[in-house]
Amino acid sequence: MPLIFERNDITRVECDAIVNAANSSLLGGGGVDGAIHRAAGKGLLEECRALGGCETGDAKATKGYAMPCKYIIHTVGPIWHGGGCGEEGLLTSCYRKSLELAASLGCESVAFPLISAGVYKYPKDKALEVAVNTISAFLEEHDMLVKMVLFDKRAVMLSQGLYDDLKQFIDDNYADEALRREAGRSAILNAPAAAFGAFALKKAKQAAPLYEEELELCDSSLDEALKYLDESFSQMLLRLIDERGMTDVQCYKKANVDRKLFSKIRSDVDYHPKKQTAVAFALALELDMPQTRELVSKAGYSLTHTNKFDIIIEYFITRGNYNVFEINEALFAFDQCLIG
Repeated sequence: MPLIFERNDITRVECDAIVNAANSSLLGGGGVDGAIHRAAGKGLLEECRALGGCETGDAKATKGYAMPCKYIIHTVGPIWHGGGCGEEGLLTSCYRKSLELAASLGCESVAFPLISAGVYKYPKDKALEVAVNTISAFLEEHDMLVKMVLFDKRAVMLSQGLYDDLKQFIDDNYADEALRREAGRSAILNAPAAAFGAFALKKAKQAAPLYEEELELCDSSLDEALKYLDESFSQMLLRLIDERGMTDVQCYKKANVDRKLFSKIRSDVDYHPKKQTAVAFALALELDMPQTRELVSKAGYSLTHTNKFDIIIEYFITRGNYNVFEINEALFAFDQCLIG
């Protein structure tokens, strides 16, 4: 099952287990820890007293009490001292041991806050990187739905360089699209009535040229294009998986897609997934932009420069970055729907 980002109050998330960013006493505190203790009620404090505390990097479980979960997994994150005191290893251990404990309890879903990124001052971008890397590695071997619950988008701190470059790419492509549209409208409005049809069509095409990648598609073999003309999304996806020598499991895990959803796609030749799911598989298969547009079109969608989501996807693909989790961080930061 996938790793997803969710903007929410973790005390309201419905999962088999909720992870608490606790202190070593396990007796409650501020931030997420205090909020969970208040939401769970007095029974949680009484059980925590019997646990005898918890070491940094370790995890212990209690019942969920008044929380919408079966279990609360308490883990103690490291305090940030500059990065040279083993903080990364301890934070990795928090996520890994919490996940292992959830699995041993039979949990199929677990929700995490961003551990140590509050009063413990662990830099948010570094904390998120540790979380994503550890969780994604665990999910390669286990089927579990894992949610990273973030209170607001400020919890996702892209590097300033990436944020600025991506924002500029979005702004530039929005501007290009606006100019194409305006030029197309002007060509049609200013054309003489007698020559409206042919002239306006010609000008509109000049004003809105095909993307370079689409021109490359036009140059490809016509026979090859016709060969797969009537392929459905499901047929094209399964063909590409075979062509790349991937297994189904490798593909849907890399796409951050649930196994049950993949089974539906495989069993139904006419299945039409959501746009984000189609894009997720394009990323898993590491398709270039022409191939991505073709696969997405088989699901009944298009990628254009009138949509921020589409532009962000193009940004990463054209730079050869197919990491679904990194792309989701960027989508989250720009208030877009997530993939997978």
